[in-house]
Amino acid sequence: MSRQPDPSRRSEQSRQAILAAAADLCVEIGYAATTIEAIATRAGVGKQTIYRWWPSKAAVLLEHMRRLRDARLGFADTGDLRADLLEQTTAVQTLFGTDLGAVWRGLLIAAQSDDVAAGDVRAFLEHAITEAKERLARAQETGELRADADLDMAVEIIFGPLYHAWLLRARPLPEAYMKKILDLVFDGLKPSEAGTATRQR
Repeated sequence: MSRQPDPSRRSEQSRQAILAAAADLCVEIGYAATTIEAIATRAGVGKQTIYRWWPSKAAVLLEHMRRLRDARLGFADTGDLRADLLEQTTAVQTLFGTDLGAVWRGLLIAAQSDDVAAGDVRAFLEHAITEAKERLARAQETGELRADADLDMAVEIIFGPLYHAWLLRARPLPEAYMKKILDLVFDGLKPSEAGTATRQR
């Protein structure tokens, strides 16, 4: 007796094909030129299949980003805040230089004029911001970071220069870019000598 096709497996295969097609097109022709019609053609599905699962191309691409994000490990916590920040920010810098960086650039640009895309992008970023703040909070508890440091501002100070340089394409980013950034900002984040002495009493 022949086995009947598994609808859930076929559905997941279609989703994967759509996600891959959307990402590939965004890299090849840019976000603006990527359309639902083009994604459907590349993936070998009908437009209605895409619209059944996602309301827009931005939503398709963000799911692609989420799946890749969820497959990786979270923010490292080795007990050395500076080393963990360097590892995380260098990984982001490396990602910006890949095809995935082209997808993310397109989404960030779309978010400037598309309110729905903007909301989805903010929600996606909030996950990364929360991870970073949780790591910084643990560093405050262990005395690696000033107890009075504003964690939202700290995240902006650490990641902001990277986004600024990458989005504006002002100059090629050297491999040691984030090490230099952390060297510049870390003195303002680490506890003062007096604060350290107080905790040791």
